[in-house]
Amino acid sequence: MEKQITNLFNLLTIVECQEGPSGLKRCSTEKLREIFNKYASKEIKGEKFMTSGDFVRGFLGLFPDENFNEESIYLLGGVADTNKDGSISFSEFQAFEGLLCQPDALYKTAFQLFDKNGNGTVTFDEFANVIKKTELYQKVPFKLDGPFVELYFGRDRTRAIPYSEFSQFLHDFHEECAFEAFKLKDPNRTGYITALDFQDIMLNVKNHLLTNSVRDNLLQVSQGHKVSFPYFMAFCSLLNNMELIKRIYLSAASNNRMEPITKDELLYSAQAMSHITPLEIDILFQLTGAIHQSGRIVYSDLASIAPENYIKKITTRLTDIKVVETPADRSAFAAILESMYRFTLGSIAGAVGATAVYPIDLVKTRMQNQRSVGFVGELAYKNSMDCFKKVVRHEGILGLYRGLVPQLLGVAPEKAIKLTVNDFVRDKFLDKQGQIPYWAEVLAGGCAGASQVIFTNPLEIVKIRLQVAGEVAGGAKVRAWHVVKELGLFGLYKGARACLLRDVPFSAIYFPAYAHTKAAFADEDGYNHPLTLLAAGAIAGIPAASLVTPADVIKTRLQVVARTGQTTYTGVMDAARKIMAEEGPKAFWKGTVARVFRSSPQFGVTLVTYELLQRMFYVDFGGTRPTGSESTAPASPSILTQTKVDNADHVGGYRAAIPIIHGIETKFGLSLPRFQSTITADAMKAAKL
Repeated sequence: MEKQITNLFNLLTIVECQEGPSGLKRCSTEKLREIFNKYASKEIKGEKFMTSGDFVRGFLGLFPDENFNEESIYLLGGVADTNKDGSISFSEFQAFEGLLCQPDALYKTAFQLFDKNGNGTVTFDEFANVIKKTELYQKVPFKLDGPFVELYFGRDRTRAIPYSEFSQFLHDFHEECAFEAFKLKDPNRTGYITALDFQDIMLNVKNHLLTNSVRDNLLQVSQGHKVSFPYFMAFCSLLNNMELIKRIYLSAASNNRMEPITKDELLYSAQAMSHITPLEIDILFQLTGAIHQSGRIVYSDLASIAPENYIKKITTRLTDIKVVETPADRSAFAAILESMYRFTLGSIAGAVGATAVYPIDLVKTRMQNQRSVGFVGELAYKNSMDCFKKVVRHEGILGLYRGLVPQLLGVAPEKAIKLTVNDFVRDKFLDKQGQIPYWAEVLAGGCAGASQVIFTNPLEIVKIRLQVAGEVAGGAKVRAWHVVKELGLFGLYKGARACLLRDVPFSAIYFPAYAHTKAAFADEDGYNHPLTLLAAGAIAGIPAASLVTPADVIKTRLQVVARTGQTTYTGVMDAARKIMAEEGPKAFWKGTVARVFRSSPQFGVTLVTYELLQRMFYVDFGGTRPTGSESTAPASPSILTQTKVDNADHVGGYRAAIPIIHGIETKFGLSLPRFQSTITADAMKAAKL
């Protein structure tokens, strides 16, 4: 009967969680069963089951070392083994996948870790049995018969706690551990401990809240003096509330992550949050001052202090390579490799972006080349839409892609060098806080625009001549190689000045606008969804593309072969004067709409492709990373650092399995020992002999 009730609960869980708030979609039953059968090694009456080892070591990939701790594996296996019979059935495996989609998956998983009987409550004996096996208890032997535990389990410790109450107990328990650790270091109840004792407590009890930056500066923030109990509690509270501090900062900075904020400005914003105290704000600025030597903070300071979020946005990585262990190990060779890596991904992104908008580019070119004076008498195209229709009618769909091949051959290195140079120059002007001044952003964009002309000009002149070739009915077919041969090396750079006049300001406008728009669209964790990246790239392209249209018109006129009766131009100034005299100022803005509709989505597609490629093919060279491409692997030592997180079999809710189990460590500090103790290992070895 109990088994039937459990299976019914499992089915209800599956129905309830088709798609959780985390955005994780449930895996199909067929696919999940296929994966289950792949790892299940136990068979009872023709039905397959997973052992704890199958689930933890095989499927999750944890504890890969030979001297693994069997008790830890058994405990972790219990989070899926709801019947607690030592075997995980397929229904239990599927039910746990559903649980991982739920908004409180972290607390429910932790609850199932302690609910050893599988009856929906946790007794004192169950809690004590698990907590004594954690590294936390081994470092700080907590008084399990003290008044704090009595308040939850009763004086005689016979009360069983349901899930909702146990979640609150877990939340309060770790704070009580810190309180007990302080009392152990202060036996005379003076209210003070030494700086070394403070460091010892933080490293042993609160280590899961410490980033490397905080860990390295514990003694510096205490300045070697005694640490009072209020300071100690405020320090712990600050680390626990860093996500709230981030929101307070964003409120003070009007959601601008690059805005430096003073202590007074943060205090003013924090007044609405009564449980953020002035002492916590003081400690925050002590920490940031010790790390960056600055009287103001920016969002990146908070990111360097905040404990790692137990579950970030889950992304699929095809590669996860670490070239150097730390940024300090970064060599000139690693920097060269990083530039080659960015250049390669930029080439692919540029080709994708160019192909996506090439028909718009062809219409733009023909509209800009259309003369309103001359022997023709009647305009070929009334507007951009009329041009599009006539190209399709007279030249077919493929006519919209006339000149695409040379465009792709040139656009790959063009966009690649543009993206690479922009990243390279920006990196040179980043300060210790990861910030860059506005003038440096403009300079980086301008350098990127100037560097691309070596590829852009030959590409553009060949592409333009091919694009306008279709306008002459019955004309000889023009091929890219014939154009190159006719122009020669120097001819390929005809109009280069106009190209510089267009590309330098375009990039100087575009890249800073993109960086700030992307930051504005990012969520509270600084993560950009692909759609926000696309939107940021497209929006930034609107002012950049429209404002440089006059230079683009001049460049087009210089690079196109004038037909009989049409005006010819000798240079940039000559073209500007003649266009103004013959056609008026409006001629400089011909094709603006088509240019915006081409450049804006093209750069949106290019940039989103570029950044998504860096997320998927993650390679850490010790340099800067694009926002949102950070690795989901934990940075602090844990049972998870020994395994690769991305597993093709971690589908549906199981994509969150590793982060959730890691969250039990980072949220509650409940680390389980990875290795078998020496005594236990020797005893097992002797027993085998």
